[in-house]
Amino acid sequence: MSTLLVAIGAFFGFIVAYHTYGRWLSRRIFNLDAHAVTPSHELMDGVEYVPTKREVIFGHHFTSIAGTGPIVGPAIAVFWGWLPALLWVVLGSIFIGAVHDFGALVVSLRNRGQTVGEVAGRLISPRAKVLFLVVLAVALTIVLAIFGLVIAVIFALYPESVLSVWIEIPVAIAVGYYVNKRGGGLVLPSVLALVVMYGALWLGVYFVPIDLAGLLGVPVNGAGGELVNAVTLWTVALMAYCFVASVLPVWVLLQPRDFINSHQLLLALVLLVGGLCGAALWSGAPSLIASAPAIASEIPPDAPPIFPFLFITIACGAVSGFHCLVSSGTSSKQIATETDAHYVGYGAMLLEGALAVLVILACCAGVGMGAWNKQGSEYVAVTSASGEQLVGQAAWRHYYQVNINGDNGGWVRHSLGKKVRAFIEGGANFITTIGMPLKLAVGVMAVLVASFAATTLDTATRLQRYVLQELAETANLPTNKYLATGVAVGVGTVLACSGKQPGAGGMMLWPLFGATNQLLAGLAFMVTVFYLWRRGKPIAFAAVPMVLMLIMPAWAMSWNVFYDWLPNQKHHLVLFGVGILALQAWMIVEGVLVWRNAKGKLEPQLPPLHPAPQRALP
Repeated sequence: MSTLLVAIGAFFGFIVAYHTYGRWLSRRIFNLDAHAVTPSHELMDGVEYVPTKREVIFGHHFTSIAGTGPIVGPAIAVFWGWLPALLWVVLGSIFIGAVHDFGALVVSLRNRGQTVGEVAGRLISPRAKVLFLVVLAVALTIVLAIFGLVIAVIFALYPESVLSVWIEIPVAIAVGYYVNKRGGGLVLPSVLALVVMYGALWLGVYFVPIDLAGLLGVPVNGAGGELVNAVTLWTVALMAYCFVASVLPVWVLLQPRDFINSHQLLLALVLLVGGLCGAALWSGAPSLIASAPAIASEIPPDAPPIFPFLFITIACGAVSGFHCLVSSGTSSKQIATETDAHYVGYGAMLLEGALAVLVILACCAGVGMGAWNKQGSEYVAVTSASGEQLVGQAAWRHYYQVNINGDNGGWVRHSLGKKVRAFIEGGANFITTIGMPLKLAVGVMAVLVASFAATTLDTATRLQRYVLQELAETANLPTNKYLATGVAVGVGTVLACSGKQPGAGGMMLWPLFGATNQLLAGLAFMVTVFYLWRRGKPIAFAAVPMVLMLIMPAWAMSWNVFYDWLPNQKHHLVLFGVGILALQAWMIVEGVLVWRNAKGKLEPQLPPLHPAPQRALP
C-alpha cells in the first residue's frame, strides 16, 4: 500500500503546484498575454517557425525533454535510498525544474524565439553569449553521443522493440502530411498510429525480433574489441536518421512523431498506474518499504557521496539544463499563443516529475516483485538456494548488485543498458498484475524508452545545428543547416563509436554529462534572473535555484576532477572538467560585472525586421 500512497501523494502535489505556483508565475511574474505576437506568427516560415496547437506542442516538448533522463538518473540514485530520490524529484520539479523550463521558454518567446545563449548576449554581455554557446555545444555533443548509444543498447538488448520504433517514422510522416496538407484532424490518426505501433510490437515480441547480432553474426557490443558490432551499427543508423529528421520542416516528422509519443506515454502511464494499483491492492506484491531501503545503509564501495551527487545524478526528473535548449530552441518557435507557455513549459516538467516518480517506484517496488534473467527471448525467475523466486529486498539487492552495480560490486562499471533495465523490467513487473504477459510487458516498456530517447536525439541534433550556426555567425564563418547538422552528427557518431571497446565511446563522456547538464541549468537561471532584474520584477524564486544549480554541479565536477579523474589519470576528463568549470566561472564574472547597473535598465532591443512580416491568422 505504501507504493500506491506515495504515487497518489506525489501526483496530487504536482496538480496543486500547477494550479497555484505555476499560475502565480504565469500571471504575476511573467504577465503572459494572450494577445502578444509570438515568434511562430512573427517569423512564420513553415519550417522552424510554425504556429501549433498547444496539445501538439506539449507532446513535442514533453517527449523531447523526457528521453531517458528521468529513467537513468533515478535508476542510479536509489542506491542512496528511495526517499532522497523521491524528495528531490517532487520538490525539484515544482520549485526548480518547472521554473527553469518556464522561464527559458518565456524569455525566448519575447526575443523572437532566440536560444538562451543568444539572449544572454544582450541581457548580460556579448562575451556571455559566446561562453554560453560553447557550453551548449559541449553539452549537446555529450547528449548526442550518450542518447544515440542508449537507443542502440536498447535495440541490442531488446530486439523485440526495434520494429515498433522504426515503423513509427513512416507512420508519423503520413500523419504529418495528412494533417498539414490535407487539413485532417490529428487525434484519430495519432490513435491509429499507436495501433500500428503496438501491432508491430506484438509481431516483434512473438514473431520477428530484429536482432542484428544474430542476423549478421556480429557480437552485441565491442567488449572483445570488435570494430563491428550490433551497438555500433545501430548507432550509425540512428545518427543517419537524425541528420534527415533534423533538417526536415517540423511538421513533417518532429511534431507528428512527438504527438504520437505523447499518446504512447499516456497509455504507458495508464498501464503503469493500473499495474501499481494491482500490485498494491490485490496481488500481494511487496510494498515500496519492503522492497528497498528508504535511506541506504550500504552503498557501492567506490560510489560518490550523496551530496552533491544526488543533484546531478537525477537531472531530467527534477531539473535539467538540456530543457532550456528545448524551451528556447524549438518550442518557443512553435507556440501560437503566449499563455500556452504555462501549459507547455511548467506543465510538461511536472509530468516528467510524475514519470520520474513512477521510475523510482518501478526500480524499487517493481523490481522487488521478482528478479528475472533473460535467456534468449524468455525470462526466467531468479531463485534462492532453496529454489524460491527472489522477491522483496532480496530481489532488489540481487538486481542492483548484478545488473546496475556491475558484476564486480563497484560503482564505476555500471553500464547504460543495465541502468535502463531496472525501469523496463521493474515497470513490466507492475504491468503483469493487470494480466499482461511479462514478455509483452517488457516489450511495451522497451519501446517506450527507445521512442522517448529517439525524440530527444533528433531534437538535440536540431538544437545543436542552431547552436553551431550561431557560433559560426558570431565568428563570421560561412555555414548552413546541412553543414552544421553534418558536423553535429559526425562528431556525435565518432564519440559514441570510439573507445577501447567500439560502441561504448560515449561512456567516456558519461561522467561529464550530469555536472555539465546541471551547470547549464544554473546558467539558464542566470539569464532568467537578469531578464526579471532588468524589469524590476521579483527574482528570489529564481535566484535561489540559480545559486543551488551553480554550486552543486561545480562541487560535483570538482570532486570528480580531484578525487577520481586526476588520481586515476583520466586526463581527457580532467581537461573537459576544468574547461567547463572555467567557462562557468567566467560567465559568473560577466554577470557580476554588469549586475549593479542592470536593475531597471532594459537590454538593447532586437533590430526591426525588414521587411516587416504580416501577422498570420491564428
